[in-house]
Amino acid sequence: MPLSSLSLRPLCHHPPLPPTSNHSPPPRPPHSRLHLPSLTRRRSRALNSRPRASATDDMAAAAAAASSPTLLEHMGRTGAAADLTVLVAHIQSACKRIAALVASPGNADLSRGKAGSSAVAAGRDAPKPLDELSNEIILSSLRSSGKVAAVASEENDLPLWMSDDGPYVVVTDPLDGSRNIEVSIPTGTIFGIYNRMVELDHLPVEERAQLNSLQSGTRLIAAGYVLYSSATILCISFSAGTHAFTLDHSIGEFILTHPSMQIPPRGQIYSVNDARYFDWPEGLRKYIDTIRQGKGQHPKKYSARYVCSLVADFHRTLIYGGVAMNPRDHLRLVYEANPLSFLSEQAGGRGSDGKNRILSIQPVKLHQRLPLFLGSMEDMLELESYGDVQQKVNPGYEV
Repeated sequence: MPLSSLSLRPLCHHPPLPPTSNHSPPPRPPHSRLHLPSLTRRRSRALNSRPRASATDDMAAAAAAASSPTLLEHMGRTGAAADLTVLVAHIQSACKRIAALVASPGNADLSRGKAGSSAVAAGRDAPKPLDELSNEIILSSLRSSGKVAAVASEENDLPLWMSDDGPYVVVTDPLDGSRNIEVSIPTGTIFGIYNRMVELDHLPVEERAQLNSLQSGTRLIAAGYVLYSSATILCISFSAGTHAFTLDHSIGEFILTHPSMQIPPRGQIYSVNDARYFDWPEGLRKYIDTIRQGKGQHPKKYSARYVCSLVADFHRTLIYGGVAMNPRDHLRLVYEANPLSFLSEQAGGRGSDGKNRILSIQPVKLHQRLPLFLGSMEDMLELESYGDVQQKVNPGYEV
């Protein structure tokens, strides 16, 4: 009921309600459009709609919900800029839609099909309908936010200029690993956020979009990925640690589940496609042989774990430690290597091309490829000490 229709008669005109009344409280005034909505009542409704268990279970569930902030609540508590909060709200909304898309019964046909017949630019993978649909979801959401000046996507040949007033630049791989959808292997979305370079505002739009998108990783102000698997997990950093939020389907929100993540200084797992062993350089073969036998700097034998889904392999490495790698010039610097290296460093790890820190490499083109090694600091330094770990032989693998 709108406030204007409420009677102004004194409250004493009405008799007091009995304690057992089901009378609902008066409506609250609508939220200002400048504020993000509170989730308290939504959480309460979700808890009340569940099957009744013991009072202890209900209290524990309520306490857990109250103590674990949502992503947007976390940003509010840490003093994130209002514009950045709005942008992240739109990114997470897009990723919820993609999560539903990849889990739908029709995604197999989308993952098998071929996208538009237009030529694919050098450095890009041939897209599938599922890639293009995910890209449309991301671009639409970024445009709706009103906070994005330029966006560079794996699915577009060139960066797109969205708004002269947008304070941010977004780089993204909308759906990494889409070829795995048909066999239900995890996939993911990767993104990085930069400030718009206002000193370039005088340039033509195309040049302005290109240069804003080719900022080095050291200029990232935020980066993240969303893992679409048995759980949907959004892992993000705002230059103050790496935090992971899990999608709670009962309330439709990402809830903080892994605060201040730290990659163990050393792991016991390496992640790489061992089938390419005979194409590797001598240094990389020697490193892998050494750690598998437990003869490296760490006296235990390493195990291999390889999903062939970049986000999934990196997520496991972030939690358990070790190294995830692709030693050939395959992964893209701008929207894959930089965001994941940023997250790795914020969690105490390292991102490298086998010789150099990823974040220090200046991109020269949007779809620039390079080797990528991510993981525990001690494991990464040991790997780099072998010197010759970048695969130069690249015989054009089809899978």
